[in-house]
Amino acid sequence: GHGCRCSKGITAAGTGDNMNEKHESYLVQRWELETRSEADERTRVYLTPKRIVWETNDKDASVENSAALLEQKSRQISLHADSLCTLCSREHSAGLLLDFGQEMHGGLEFSVQSVSGAKHVQLRIRFGESAAEAMSELGGQTHATNDHAIRDCTMWVQSLSMNPIGETGFRFARIDLLTRGTSICLKTVNAVMVFRDIPYLGSFQSSDPLLNRIWDVGAYTVHLNMQQYIWDGIKRDRLVWIGDLHPEIATIQTVFGDQKVIRDSLDYVVSETPDGAWMNDIPSYSMWWIIIQHDYFMQFGNTEYLKKQLPYMKRLCRMLSAQIGADGQDITPQMRFVDWPTKDNKDAVDTGLQALHVLAMQCAAHLFRLCGEDDAAAHCQKDYEMLRKWQVHLVQAKQANALAVWAGLLDAKETNEKSLAVGGSEGLSTFMAYYILQARAQAGDVSGALDTLREYWGGMLRLGATTFWEDFDIRWLKNAAPIDRLPLPGEIDVHGSYGNHCYQGFRHSLCHGWSSGVTSWLTRYILGIEIVEPGCRKIRIRPNLCGLQWVCGSYPTPDGVLTVEHRLREDGSIQTTVHAPDGIEIVYS
Repeated sequence: GHGCRCSKGITAAGTGDNMNEKHESYLVQRWELETRSEADERTRVYLTPKRIVWETNDKDASVENSAALLEQKSRQISLHADSLCTLCSREHSAGLLLDFGQEMHGGLEFSVQSVSGAKHVQLRIRFGESAAEAMSELGGQTHATNDHAIRDCTMWVQSLSMNPIGETGFRFARIDLLTRGTSICLKTVNAVMVFRDIPYLGSFQSSDPLLNRIWDVGAYTVHLNMQQYIWDGIKRDRLVWIGDLHPEIATIQTVFGDQKVIRDSLDYVVSETPDGAWMNDIPSYSMWWIIIQHDYFMQFGNTEYLKKQLPYMKRLCRMLSAQIGADGQDITPQMRFVDWPTKDNKDAVDTGLQALHVLAMQCAAHLFRLCGEDDAAAHCQKDYEMLRKWQVHLVQAKQANALAVWAGLLDAKETNEKSLAVGGSEGLSTFMAYYILQARAQAGDVSGALDTLREYWGGMLRLGATTFWEDFDIRWLKNAAPIDRLPLPGEIDVHGSYGNHCYQGFRHSLCHGWSSGVTSWLTRYILGIEIVEPGCRKIRIRPNLCGLQWVCGSYPTPDGVLTVEHRLREDGSIQTTVHAPDGIEIVYS
């Protein structure tokens, strides 16, 4: 086996002070040569449960000393352990529900001291992003699933064993002893959190604790979705959806700076897309790829990486050019998609796609010009001007109207008054709400956007969220139980009861990276940091305190971390302090 060959390799690797280094190098090289494996850049940490939410306790099944699982102790199994949790299954299965205090990506590890009544016993493990999901059965009206990551499973364990299981998104875990007439003594049940251990270079603090919390939760949401690639969700939708990545990458660039996982994810989608096909089989997602490439270059100025993208970008722009009608309308084929809530709204889809096509051509023309590709830039500029000839109108969808404002196809102030600001948080979705906030800021309504932000993302926090969700409707707040406990009689289970399209009931992801754009928005429009020239060579500082007494924060650039602080003076003016890395020009307006 591999073990024998590796042992022989250690003997041959050499001796002396650097022997361990040589051994490690040889092992890695030999193992990668034999298995063609990929290195895992992620870290694993082991977390103790914070509380017991529920447990069985009757004559047919009981749990004793469950509080022992909340103690900080070694995970290592031993011959003489004390302070154990015991599950006894007589006529029924004994079980308990653990809360680890926050959403995470990973699984569990059981340290089993002993089992009685059988040599092996079977445990059932149910992971949940909400307490109610961890208590659910697969299928049925609540749509609980094992899609994309197994969250409801069983395993066999025995005495003096350490047993890892699962890799999904969860905060809660229910454990049941299925083997009747047996008992099990557990030393520890730890969560195994798998994540990228990278520093938070960006930051945001203000005189409003709610805004600070929202910024932090958005940053943490996208952090959990930075796994091998950037995923949509850690429980379900563990896929690289390039359109959905736009708000995610905006947040990553705001919080973590330049990360290889950004380039890996962008390149992965290219590698998975056959020539002549659309990314993820959706034309608009190919448009998003161009927009993301533009945003990435503006912040980091990585010319070497950009030039590698140009051959594919040229082919893609030719494909998009062929999808412009004689009147300038975008005529990209099926699947014509902006987001799920507008899926069946033809007017909204037409307006949204027109805006995205305009933005993609504008971004492509700029990138080609910067790289000296004048012919390609001129072609994209021509397409951009042609697309702008098609007249868009206000539609019954805030997200499509917001994209049209971003693309310069609708007047920002008029659109805000007639659509975007109407009803506050009504009609928002966690993906497109970012662009609605952005369009409202373009209209000069930063204060109104901030109120909507507090209501909408703050609403998820009120329901116990520690990460932001795949979708949320402000109406869900009415009579809803928070996700961190089981609903009481008469309360609505917000996780199991709501959702639409592909995210119904418990299939709904409660940690979805596309919902994190709010973090980037707060840095851009409240802290007031705007990139003017590629590579952050010039940055504009334009704060909007909107009733805040102060706001401060940091922002990663290729030359180091920029720090900014704004304080409201008694006369209503703003005192601004900026510390910028050498080589960055700061302008104020």
